[in-house]
Amino acid sequence: MGDPRVVVVGGGYAGATVATALDAVADVTLVEPKDSFVHATGALRAAVDVSWEDRVFFPYDHLLARGRVLHEYAQAVSSTQVRLSAGRVIDADYLVLATGTAYPFPAKFIESDVLVAKARLARLREALREARSALIVGAGPVGLELAGEISSAFPGIELVIVDQADDALTTGDYLPELRGAIRSQLEARGVTFALGSPLGYLPPVDVGVLAPFTVHTRAGRRIDADLWFRCYGNQPVTDYLVGDLAGVRLPDGRIAVGPTLNVRGYPSVFAIGDITDVPESKRASAAIAHAHVAAENIRALIAGGEPVAVHEAAAELVVLPLGPEGGASQLLGPDGIRQVLGASETSAIKGADLFSTAMAELFGSAPRAAE
Repeated sequence: MGDPRVVVVGGGYAGATVATALDAVADVTLVEPKDSFVHATGALRAAVDVSWEDRVFFPYDHLLARGRVLHEYAQAVSSTQVRLSAGRVIDADYLVLATGTAYPFPAKFIESDVLVAKARLARLREALREARSALIVGAGPVGLELAGEISSAFPGIELVIVDQADDALTTGDYLPELRGAIRSQLEARGVTFALGSPLGYLPPVDVGVLAPFTVHTRAGRRIDADLWFRCYGNQPVTDYLVGDLAGVRLPDGRIAVGPTLNVRGYPSVFAIGDITDVPESKRASAAIAHAHVAAENIRALIAGGEPVAVHEAAAELVVLPLGPEGGASQLLGPDGIRQVLGASETSAIKGADLFSTAMAELFGSAPRAAE
């Protein structure tokens, strides 16, 4: 008999990590339609700085030493079989679901071809060079980080951030000091906030496209801008589940998992990353942590043992850069109590590199240094 067959559906942070971790002990197939991994943590920097593209897109060529990466869509997935977009069916002894969430450009990309994604980024940067004003809808971490990147690279653009909540960063368990640090830095750059009322209607143009428009909040505030960005609305990508797995989707599209991250009721099927119902914010570090737990448990099952590794949701942490030199972070201190760090510490942790060197090492690539 050959090695057990592990099929990983989705090649983002979670999928790429678990596939790599199991490559030595199993016959691993990673199903991922994109021809290059997208380092989403750095995507917003690439939206304003072309020199960052080589630190955001990494080919899958060197990810696996023994296994393979199939650049196709998983169209229909049951607990033991994956039907690909080309019609081929792959059998799985162990299945890992890691398809993540869909999110608007430029934080994530729908394009499968990296050249197409880079062309769209180039059009966005040209639009930003010509724009005098921009609207960001959503005052969560993505919207604020995008505002930080734009205000750093294009300080002449008038930025307005709209959110129906009464403050920024209300979607997670964030300390008031973090909200205050982020807002004060952005306001010092001239960014304005229109909070407490949603837009009455969305702009009539696509995101990131230069086309002046006027919108109003439901409270009646008029906003004129040259382009806009939608920074809300994570949608779990799980509509490919069929057969015995068709019923594991929750009403919002997420998948219920047990402490060992197996899909409830299916000991040989695991779900990791943003698609799970684990009560924590959807971030790369959590997805990678999920991958290590799932890999350890699949290794145990392959060896004839029982899965014992468990994932416990961490305290709400965030490293939120506002461009290369700004931002604030909420982390655990040495005493286990959450603390807020400022711009210089945030830049040292994440802002300057955006973890791109670590991702390059995972994919066997050497990114060009950012200019």
